[in-house]
Amino acid sequence: MDLVEFINGLPKAELHLHIEGTLEPEMMLALAQRNQVSIPFQTVEEIRQAYQFQNLQEFLDIYYRGMSVLVTEQDFYDLTYAYLERCAQENVIHTELFFDPQGHTERGIAFEQVVNGVSRALDHGLTKLKITSRLIMCFLRHLDEASALATLEQAMPYRDKIIGVGLDSSELGHPPEKFNRVFAKAREAGFRCVAHAGEEGPSEYVWGAINDLKVDRIDHGNRSLEDGKLIHALAEQQIPLTVCPLSNLKLRVVNDLTHHPLLEMMNKGLMTTVNSDDPAYFGGYINKNFSQIARALNLNAKHLATLAENSFKASFLPEQEKAKHIDKVASYVVGYHDVH
Repeated sequence: MDLVEFINGLPKAELHLHIEGTLEPEMMLALAQRNQVSIPFQTVEEIRQAYQFQNLQEFLDIYYRGMSVLVTEQDFYDLTYAYLERCAQENVIHTELFFDPQGHTERGIAFEQVVNGVSRALDHGLTKLKITSRLIMCFLRHLDEASALATLEQAMPYRDKIIGVGLDSSELGHPPEKFNRVFAKAREAGFRCVAHAGEEGPSEYVWGAINDLKVDRIDHGNRSLEDGKLIHALAEQQIPLTVCPLSNLKLRVVNDLTHHPLLEMMNKGLMTTVNSDDPAYFGGYINKNFSQIARALNLNAKHLATLAENSFKASFLPEQEKAKHIDKVASYVVGYHDVH
């Protein structure tokens, strides 16, 4: 069995996926036409040409522009269900996806349209595709905490649909402690907490996410390796890192996948997972992230199985369901130690 075939069949969960980041150029054009939204592109190729970024901010500029074509509840349903169909093809049997309500409400889209469209697709993903899911609402860190607090209030009636809160967007200059109050309120309301940290921001931001925001997971966390005490804390507490190799490459967090810190993280005992982040923009969904990082770092079947097991361990599934999925991984891997 070759590496790609092994990865394609490997049961896995995805824990770091922005649903707006699955907006493929074809769907962007179709929704722009359907909703009569003007975008500065005429063809799929023009959009793909625009997906060349030098850094996180350049990516975010095109990302928010693309988001403008999402208008109706049906748009959010179509976007989400298309991603779930991709999950079914790639044997992602559980997904915990992010959405950015402020990116929609600030342009006049009702919060309920977003959450209802996404949630309806997730419900159908369970019944039609047998994919379990959880929904995490992210706050945009380049906006102020007052905006985040207002967004949390909007989410309160939807606690049955939203399991957690997160923190994304421009990291530099927006440390986690900027959002202490909103995360405290979210925890009091029973939401799980995650945060992007240590992607382009320093290792201090990872400490801030852990100590100030009291997160259950760190999204990215690459720069944790710059701090020995932090490495020890992450390993000892088994705080998961949701790593996104192709995103890191595209946004120049690393210059080459052979220099990616994933294997070093694993060797230091960190609970590391592989995810696709914004796959329509970064050139690959989860299996491509697995296969490209596996080739670059010469990962073997045991490494890949550990990453898949970690994806379930780090999820917000009940312990009994985690155990069932981890058993599936173990059963799949038996006999495949000659993967190349």
